[in-house]
Amino acid sequence: MFENLNERLERSFKLLKGQGKITEINIAETLKDVRRALLDADVNFKIAKQFTETVKKKALGEDVLNAVKPGQQMVKIVHDELAVLMGGKNVDINLTDKTTIILIAGLQGSGKTTFTGKLANLLKSKRAKRPVLVAGDVYRPAAIDQLKVLGEQIGVPVYTEEGNKNPVEIAKAGIKYAKQNNHDLVIVDTAGRLAIDEEMMNEITAVKKAIDPSETLFVVDSMTGQDAVNTAKEFNDRLDFDGVVLTKLDGDTRGGAALSIRSVVNKPIKFVGMGEKMDALDVFHPERMADRILGMGDIVSLVEKAQEQFDAEEARKLQKKLAKNQFNFNDFLKQIQQIKKMGNIKDLASMIPGMGKALKGVDIEDDAFKGIEAIIYSMTPQERENPQVLNGSRRRRIAAGSGTNIQEVNRLIKQFDETRKMMRMVSQGKNLQRMMGNMGGMRKR
Repeated sequence: MFENLNERLERSFKLLKGQGKITEINIAETLKDVRRALLDADVNFKIAKQFTETVKKKALGEDVLNAVKPGQQMVKIVHDELAVLMGGKNVDINLTDKTTIILIAGLQGSGKTTFTGKLANLLKSKRAKRPVLVAGDVYRPAAIDQLKVLGEQIGVPVYTEEGNKNPVEIAKAGIKYAKQNNHDLVIVDTAGRLAIDEEMMNEITAVKKAIDPSETLFVVDSMTGQDAVNTAKEFNDRLDFDGVVLTKLDGDTRGGAALSIRSVVNKPIKFVGMGEKMDALDVFHPERMADRILGMGDIVSLVEKAQEQFDAEEARKLQKKLAKNQFNFNDFLKQIQQIKKMGNIKDLASMIPGMGKALKGVDIEDDAFKGIEAIIYSMTPQERENPQVLNGSRRRRIAAGSGTNIQEVNRLIKQFDETRKMMRMVSQGKNLQRMMGNMGGMRKR
């Protein structure tokens, strides 16, 4: 996501390297390159032109501090303007005190049904809502089946009416069902088409009028670039939706939709989909997205993902075990599983400043821990609890059982021992200098 744009912008800023200050002459080539970078990312031409004009005006109007180089100053200005372009601040979803009704709209194939499940999962787990999903796509039987499967995965009921081809009746009946069964959130999935047509627009408009939703969200495939923006405009002209959802941002997307859509429809981007899993949905933060575009990482989002998996009671137990030097492979396995729950490993690493560029072209698979887990699962309960019993014959047996070799087993045990030592040092709050030295040694191997 945004890799090409990030590279192009970096090259643009380098044009100011060695300059004493920003002037109209030396900024001209930089901004021309910035505009080209935005156009290559499939940003609307008028928006790209207006963006660079705004950046130029701000750059020439600011007093550059002696301690700040022109290139750094330009990065700061571009960052702030990118955030403004995408909305400035995040806008929360509108949840009412009574029964909240959310209507989902979009073209077929945009990811509407998957997003419906993700949103229910997010609001159930993080906002303590009791959702019910309403299957309002009366043309595609697979959509109803898909919604049922998703509902089962996340433990959320799905309201359907087999044989009924009237989406308005289904939506109204679904809301009635929710109220009768003590559900405070109704999410209505609707039919999409391969392209916008009058029948589709009339139908979704009729559904909205009948159920009067507190929130209408338009779901769009970010990989379609400017087509996504044009589709959003046509839907907004008819539906006047409340917010945009960008799906498939983890795919091969140039980012033009994320950068253009807010300016065209004047509606906030509220969520972004980053994968197929039910927890792969993020609240959209314009400033954080600007950080990612400029290769600054996104530490805040990384910390938030870590906190979601954080268990205070487990942490206290782990602290005691570390203090007594009782950290074992069962604990190690728990830490790995918590990291995996946070999401795609490469996406997580790219949130660390500088890592996105370092990982370019590096293929980190989702099952990056598979080999480590196989080795640990091949140990007996006694070996996991007491790693010190792992002698040569036991290690050979573990290697054979895990489909690895003795060198990989030895390497894991050695790294485990070093990790345990470092974690104990941290828990005791001492020997930090020695710990940093050990970490440096691990990196060199």
